[in-house]
Amino acid sequence: MAKSPAKKMTKKQTGRYVDAEVRGRITRRRPAGDDHSPYWYGWLILDLLAFGMIVILGNYLQVLPGSASAWYLALGLVTMFSGFYLATRYR
Repeated sequence: MAKSPAKKMTKKQTGRYVDAEVRGRITRRRPAGDDHSPYWYGWLILDLLAFGMIVILGNYLQVLPGSASAWYLALGLVTMFSGFYLATRYR
């Protein structure tokens, strides 16, 4: 197999005082707006945590229809864990 010809660097792409971004040594910064979660994201986290807590308390106080059930406990725990998971992704 024949080797492909090596790319020749121009004088502006090599040297001591060339910007590192031009040489490809570092990545460019992302815009500041990309680092933040949407405004509704925090409210969703709080809603999921509160709903899970209300379902679990309602289950133990036997306020929910069908008496105390393990399914209500599972529903409350799943919603609370999903709220905690979203909280780890919050920026």
